[in-house]
Amino acid sequence: MIKIIENKETIKLQRGNKIIERSVKDYKTNKAVYDFRGFKPIQDVVKEVKEEKVVELKPKTKRTRKKKDEQVDLAKD
Repeated sequence: MIKIIENKETIKLQRGNKIIERSVKDYKTNKAVYDFRGFKPIQDVVKEVKEEKVVELKPKTKRTRKKKDEQVDLAKD
């Protein structure tokens, strides 16, 4: 025998641009699974405006290798 439970309370879950609608009872029992898969309730999703801090970076200093002393060939001249 199959028991049909009508639950009129539904909750909308969102992951990226995908929205699904599930019963509240189902969501509460399987909340860990929905969180693991990346679904979050739309009511809890609030876009926060964060101030971006601009940090000036110091220019990198170029390291130059010291050249080894070259031998002077006096016989060439």
